[in-house]
This record gives sequence, C-alpha cells and structure tokens, in this order.
Amino acid sequence: MPHLSTWPIEMTFTAFLLGAGIIAWTGSRLANYGDRIADRTGLGEAITGTLFLGIVTSLPGLAASITAALQENAALAVSNAIGGIAIQTTFLAVADIAYTKANLEHAAASIANLLLSAMLITLLTLVLLGLAGPEVTIGHIHPMTIMLIAATAFGTWLIIKSRKEPMWQPKETRETVLDVPLESTQQENLTYLLTGFFLTALITLAAGAGIAHLAGIITEETGLSQTVVGALFLGVATSLPELVTTVAAVRQGSLTLAVSDIVGGNLFDVLFVAAADIAYLRGSIFHASKIGTPEIFFTALTILLNVTLLLGLLYRQRKGPANIGFESLLILLFYIVGFLTLAFLL
Repeated sequence: MPHLSTWPIEMTFTAFLLGAGIIAWTGSRLANYGDRIADRTGLGEAITGTLFLGIVTSLPGLAASITAALQENAALAVSNAIGGIAIQTTFLAVADIAYTKANLEHAAASIANLLLSAMLITLLTLVLLGLAGPEVTIGHIHPMTIMLIAATAFGTWLIIKSRKEPMWQPKETRETVLDVPLESTQQENLTYLLTGFFLTALITLAAGAGIAHLAGIITEETGLSQTVVGALFLGVATSLPELVTTVAAVRQGSLTLAVSDIVGGNLFDVLFVAAADIAYLRGSIFHASKIGTPEIFFTALTILLNVTLLLGLLYRQRKGPANIGFESLLILLFYIVGFLTLAFLL
C-alpha cells in the first residue's frame, strides 16, 4: 500500500470524506450513549457532556497538537488547539440553527454551562498571557502550563460541586428544556452503555486522527502558514466529532448535553497547549520561533467568541433573527471576519 502522501489528491479527498462520514455516524451514536449514561448514572447532561463527550471528542485534536509539537511545528500545535476551540464555539451557532423551537442558549440555560463558559474564558486568558508575557521556563516548560492544568482541575471541581449544591437557578420558561432523567433509562445496563460508548469513541478517535493526517497532506500544497493550516484545516478536521455529537444531541432534545459537549470539550482543548508545551523539547512552546502575532490574535478572537456565548447564556434571548439568538449571529460574524484577517492581513 503506497504512503498516503503519494496518493493522488482526488483519492486523498475521498479518504477524507469517508473519515468524515464515519465520524458523522459515530458522533450521533456518542450523543445517544452520552444522554443515556447521564440519565442512568444521575451525573446530569452537563457533567456527562464535559467528562465523557468533551474528553472523547477532543482526543483527535490532542493527538494532532502533540504530534505537531514533537515534530517541532510549534505554530501548528498551538493554532490547532486554539483554532479547534474557535470553530467548536462557532459550531454552537450551527446547533442553534438546527434547534428550531427557540434560541438554544435560552433553552439550555444552566449554572453548569455558565461556569463552563467562564472557566474556558479564564483558561484562554492564561494562554494569552503566556503568549504575550515574558519568556520564563521551568526546565523547558512555561509556568503557564502548570497553571492551566491546575485551573482546569479546580474548574472541574467547581462544576461538579455546583450540581450537588446549586446556588443559582435559571428562570424556567416555556422554552426551557430541563435536564430531567427519562424513566426508561433508569433500568438500562450501565456496563452495556459504557462499553458501547467507549467502543464508539475508539472508532471516532481513529477516524478523527486519520482525517487530521489527511488534512495535513491536503494543505501541504497550499503554501498557507502553519497558523492558518492549524486553525482552519486541522482545527476543523479534529473538531468534526464535536459538530456531529452536538447537532445530534440537539435533535434528540438533549440541549444541556449539546452545549456542555462543546464548552466542556473546549476546556480540555486548552490543555492541548499545555500538552504541546510539554512535548516541545526545544524550550517553551509559548515563545517558540514561529509563535507570534497571529497566535496572539487568534487566541484573543477565541476569547471574544466565548465572551459572546456567555452573554447569550446570561441574557437568554428567546427568539432572534432566523430563530437564532444575537450571540449566534455575532459568533458567526466574528469568526468569519477574524479568520479572513488571520489568513490575509497577518
């Protein structure tokens, strides 16, 4: 069998689309398993979306960033992580379009999703401070890497605690979809559900890693920078599991699961930067030779996208243009303008 890089470009595109098709199928299955596990265990959709779907659908991106760091492609590693977060936040606007009954951020309001958004903004700000701050290392690792890991652990604890002892509740409206376990799932075999979930996750991981590799081959001929390739091609390719599972969760009515899959998954995507910093052995990846203004710009853009999402979750607009909220329209606009700026002006 020839090496993939020797394939005709048409065959590479075909293999890419096949991998995307596999992810489309496994993504819908993951959303179904995740919803049933949330009901069966009593963990709730927000925790399940973060700890199960969020981690599993992030694995292809983690593999891509670590591989790029080991190959000393620092900008590719960082931009894959931040680009994945940006496009996945934009996917929520797509999910909002798919949910026709009301604005998704209104219907999926919960303290867990608010905390997830706030924590994500905090972690992204830490990355931005690391990129723009002085070059300081402990060994070859930037201190911000340690802070990212510690902050993620603390944030996860806060979110779990908030479910057990909530100090805030969203106002219920006719459009609010509460995270209430279905009685039909209470007697399901948990071992069966977990086995099915993790087997499907392995298929998703393999397909996601495969299309990430294919995306790299496709973009080798374009002459684009590592930042553009990582933020768009790798970021989108490795984020396809999140898109499919989120839209599938919305279609089956698991709205909190859909939002927490994206925002919770993004929490772990920030850790791609920490993992890449550890894997990059030539010093801190935050200040590698090819890291500069484009990475700082795109990190700031990603913070803007998530602040906009948080505003939407807080304001909870019922209806908006094209039946989506103002935050979805702004997120789409900010992402498109931001990426065009990155691609053609920086």
